[in-house]
Amino acid sequence: MAHVLVIGGGVGGLATALLAARRGHTAELFERDTRAPGTALDRDFFGWRRPAVPQAAQPHALLGAARNVLRDDLPDVYQEMLRLGACERHELDWFDVRPPELPGDEDLVMLQARRIVLESALATALRAEPGVVVRHGEPVTGLTTAARSGADPAGAGGAADAIRVTGVTTEAGGYDADLVVDAGGRRGGIERRLGAVGCRPPVVERHRTGLAYFCRWYRLPAGTDEGPRRPWAVTGGTFAGCAVFPADNRVFAVALFVHTTDTTRSALRDPAVFERAARSFPPGAAWLALGAEPLSGVLATASLDNRWSALVDEHGPVVTGLVPVGDSIAYTNPTLGQGTSLALWAARRVARTAHRDPGSDHYAVHHHAWAVRTLKPWFDFQVVADAAVGERFATRAGRTGTAREVAALFDCALEDPTVMRARARVRHLAEPPERAYADPEVRARVARWLAARPDYAPHEFGPDREEWEKLTAG
Repeated sequence: MAHVLVIGGGVGGLATALLAARRGHTAELFERDTRAPGTALDRDFFGWRRPAVPQAAQPHALLGAARNVLRDDLPDVYQEMLRLGACERHELDWFDVRPPELPGDEDLVMLQARRIVLESALATALRAEPGVVVRHGEPVTGLTTAARSGADPAGAGGAADAIRVTGVTTEAGGYDADLVVDAGGRRGGIERRLGAVGCRPPVVERHRTGLAYFCRWYRLPAGTDEGPRRPWAVTGGTFAGCAVFPADNRVFAVALFVHTTDTTRSALRDPAVFERAARSFPPGAAWLALGAEPLSGVLATASLDNRWSALVDEHGPVVTGLVPVGDSIAYTNPTLGQGTSLALWAARRVARTAHRDPGSDHYAVHHHAWAVRTLKPWFDFQVVADAAVGERFATRAGRTGTAREVAALFDCALEDPTVMRARARVRHLAEPPERAYADPEVRARVARWLAARPDYAPHEFGPDREEWEKLTAG
């Protein structure tokens, strides 16, 4: 078994340490924050200042892929989330009568909760896990390394001067490891630390989205346990969109998104302007009409990108003895809600393989190959989806051609359970879009749906530009 050091105490780091311990390894987790998530959810969510984790107060979606890891590998964490108020929603509950169940439908369930619910459940489990030491308020300041004289004999093709990470340093001293896991996120500073010990820089692929998000949190009135099942939770026009994120304990978030160049962007920080704009979209209007109590101001997030960071280049591993998980390898814009699922997949993979000579070139290359095979296709899907939205918002152009066919698939899904099932399997990372949407039955149903509507044009929900300017003025 291996001794694993984890840099960062976010979702990816907590899950990596816990899963590693459950697989028989020992783990130490280093987190710069001086405290751990507790069970006072509202206090921690709204009152805990976390500048290193700006996304912590933003809406999160736990897709079926994330739920499956929790249910199968961390059932106590899964049950604790439900106890703390997380809710489940099956995608096929959109229909008045649930379609007959087919194999795989059990994977199409959203776990609705604020991020703090998952963090609290993971922290509770870690406190009871004998194989884990959590070091709060002790951030990692550097890496300890051992230079090697030659490439790994396993045939991975590493450079002759590759450097192996053997541990970390903090202000309290040094800690040795068989494997170091970087779960510090895109702002964790791993590139600087690798450079400080003489490693080549990681291979970074970055795609700007051009999108800015604004959200506000609310609580439904006492006695109102659920919001409206319809209208559909995400709608948008040619320049702006609206989404509703139901969470735990009657809490939900309304989010608006526009292009970063939109001149009305700054006005949305005003709660009164935000609410007027949100009510101009069907989901925002339906949820806010229930008399919900505001719990926060307007929280803004901009300068979002999709970022892929690899520790293997054309010469072989950039470094050995260290692998990334979560946002450290695949940071995805929250449009599709993939981040937590991809982080849990990587955490589970590390826990299952950490005993396989983790300091070798062979291990580094195989971890990278797994990530390219398993995570990268979903990252690429995110990039394509965001590019389409960003271009539409920037140009304020409608959907034509291929975009019309994609819109037809989504609109058809609202009426056809077979098409909805295909859409849900993509949404929950159960099946890639190129396979799910290429199914002959799905294609035939969408074609028939379009043939019955020769004048079909994607129905854009929400205000036109003139109305939007008035809503956001003053």
